[in-house]
Amino acid sequence: MKIEGAVVLVTGGAQGLGLAIACHLSALGATVVVADRNADAMSSLPEQMGRYQLDVTRPDEARKAVADITEQYGRISILVNNAGVIFSEPFVNIMNPAEMMHDYQRFRDSITVNMDSVFIMTSAVVEKMVRSRTKGAIVNISSISACGNEGQTAYSAAKAGVNAMTVTWSKELGRLGIRCNVVAPGFIGTESTHRALKETTLKHIKESTPLRRLGEAQEVAQAVSSVIENDFINGVVLNLNGGLTI
Repeated sequence: MKIEGAVVLVTGGAQGLGLAIACHLSALGATVVVADRNADAMSSLPEQMGRYQLDVTRPDEARKAVADITEQYGRISILVNNAGVIFSEPFVNIMNPAEMMHDYQRFRDSITVNMDSVFIMTSAVVEKMVRSRTKGAIVNISSISACGNEGQTAYSAAKAGVNAMTVTWSKELGRLGIRCNVVAPGFIGTESTHRALKETTLKHIKESTPLRRLGEAQEVAQAVSSVIENDFINGVVLNLNGGLTI
């Protein structure tokens, strides 16, 4: 699929990985629309990008956003589900006897923002694609944590769910000309990664990675464009982790 001339919707695209992906696809000639709930961050986006303030966990907002964007740009041919929040909490915290077990509401909140949002946005976009017979591509951003990362019960479960949904959709939607793939980064040197992890933990990750470094946001963006452009890649979870396993 040609990226040049395509209309791309990138969720969570106002900063971090999402911004790198949006800028990369825009540089390749796509018309990029960023959906993000952070209005301040969107105000700094390059002028050529469209922007739409949106909470991706709300189905009604998602449907309206997709309808508005489709009306303005004619179609959405590529959806990149990048929106999400890194979340860590041990399942059992013996250092806090009063609240030893993982909080259920925080578990639900992480599932909602990291997995439910992917279902909600993909459902809204694919309905438009199918009704208009638009062939397209869905790229979901997952994580190495989908394999099960210690201290990340909720986040790992959400990302594993994203992987499973994507493979399922690739089978259902492929016959309609809609390809679905996952890019699953390892530890990328973004601001959110540095906020979520201690420097000692990041040092250990680098030492455990065969390439001895964190990934770069641009490398994730390049992986996204690769799975879009190759029309025979479908139902793939592309691990981008420098050889690290957890």
